[in-house]
Amino acid sequence: MFMKKKISNPEFKVMQGLMKLVDVAHPYVPERAKIFGIRPGMTVVGYGCGPGRYAVEFACLVGEGGKVYAVDLIEIALREAEKRLKKNNTANVELVLAEGYASGIPAGAADMVCAIDMFHHVDAVPFLQETERIAKPDGVLILSGGHMTRSRVKKEVAASGLWLIAEESHHFIKYKKGNT
Repeated sequence: MFMKKKISNPEFKVMQGLMKLVDVAHPYVPERAKIFGIRPGMTVVGYGCGPGRYAVEFACLVGEGGKVYAVDLIEIALREAEKRLKKNNTANVELVLAEGYASGIPAGAADMVCAIDMFHHVDAVPFLQETERIAKPDGVLILSGGHMTRSRVKKEVAASGLWLIAEESHHFIKYKKGNT
């Protein structure tokens, strides 16, 4: 399962409403997306995309020559993301409904996998195995723990043996593959 406990549609709607309030009070998503190091032409995966807050920003940053996969386990999340993408005339995003931890994204497709404010929802090892599978050999994982302490995130990722810290900032941890 993608999430430790899959949230219901009403729970998702409440979460989405809270995100909208945060975005009005403190619109940090566009600026935060810029600091991840996304460049034109990249392939970026937004894992746990929810209503697509970051998907639109990622799509702008990769440009027409790049691609974004917006992945979620919850169908309503992808429907909401699709509305946001259409509103913003975003064409370089593929919405992906994950089945369990399997995204269906081709192995080695992603320059960057971003898991923002969702790591607390997953079982670390199978999730990290999937992110490692879909990342290119020199691909990176951008991870923000959400409702987990930074030390717990680092401990769970280190225990997997799949990813090594490449960079750490106030907003995120950037990992590189452990075998590179």
